[in-house]
Amino acid sequence: MGVELVYETHSITVDNETGIATGWLPGELSRQGRVLARQLGLRRRDDGLSAVFSSDLRRAMETAELAFSHAAVPLFQDARLRECDYGELNGRPVRELQPLRSRHITEPWPGGQSYLDVVEQTRSFLHDLVRDWNGARLLVIAHSANRWALDHLFHGRPLEDLVDAPFDWRPGWTYHIPDHFGGRGREDLPGGCG
Repeated sequence: MGVELVYETHSITVDNETGIATGWLPGELSRQGRVLARQLGLRRRDDGLSAVFSSDLRRAMETAELAFSHAAVPLFQDARLRECDYGELNGRPVRELQPLRSRHITEPWPGGQSYLDVVEQTRSFLHDLVRDWNGARLLVIAHSANRWALDHLFHGRPLEDLVDAPFDWRPGWTYHIPDHFGGRGREDLPGGCG
């Protein structure tokens, strides 16, 4: 059976609008972001969701709260859904970090983590979803690095390509997590990604 996972990015933040790479800092939704978060709730209200999971960083939690505060769906936070930790560079301008991203696929940012670390955290989260929510349709609200991790895990896309690609927003991405997903290796994954 498995899990049907719908992924949405957190809504627009003040940092997004000013070109700041927030990383593990909390972040705050902008005025436009709050409007878009409410629209997310309207867009997903009839999706048959069993639960909504978000990163425990403020901007993702705020998106989930605004979107689903009046819905009869439980909200959960999980630290494994956090954005990549840029360490000493959290809160620096995106233009400074963007040309350095591909250097940090396996090498952690100074005082932070690598994108492969985010993949492994995401893999652990998915393993628990299949164990605890098999057969459910779930929504995840997280960050760019988490979407890259999902595309890497389920579509076999190289992280090097994902981190350098321009951001391409759309109203959600859907992934199917097989019930045999063990969370240990790529051999567990669909689509010839093993």
